Amino acid sequence: MAFKIKAIDHIQLAAPKGSEEEARHFYATILGCQEIEKPDTLRKNGGVWFSYGSVQIHIGIDEPFVPAKKAHPAFEIQNLKALKLNLENNNVNTMDDNNLPGANRLYAFDPFGNRLEFLEWKNA
Repeated sequence: MAFKIKAIDHIQLAAPKGSEEEARHFYATILGCQEIEKPDTLRKNGGVWFSYGSVQIHIGIDEPFVPAKKAHPAFEIQNLKALKLNLENNNVNTMDDNNLPGANRLYAFDPFGNRLEFLEWKNA
């Protein structure tokens, strides 16, 4: 049986119960993602889903909640400087990291403490 992984369908990050509006503010308002409707069968679980192009981010409710401080998604960005300015203008702390050869990147945390990586390849 031969198979291949075609792509990552979505990433899921955890958030505490009742945090959907905070997720909407961060992922839709600050990052510019579009909210997408969850299937009826999954709405009862809470959480909220977003997309940006072909990338989907699912925010799932996890109780007890523990943020992902090390594990993280990495988003390839066009114009990392503009993203950094946007995050900082919205009171989101960023941390530059120059340890990946060939890339400019920064880290930020969503409102729930989940680590997010944003990178821009220098030769892209």
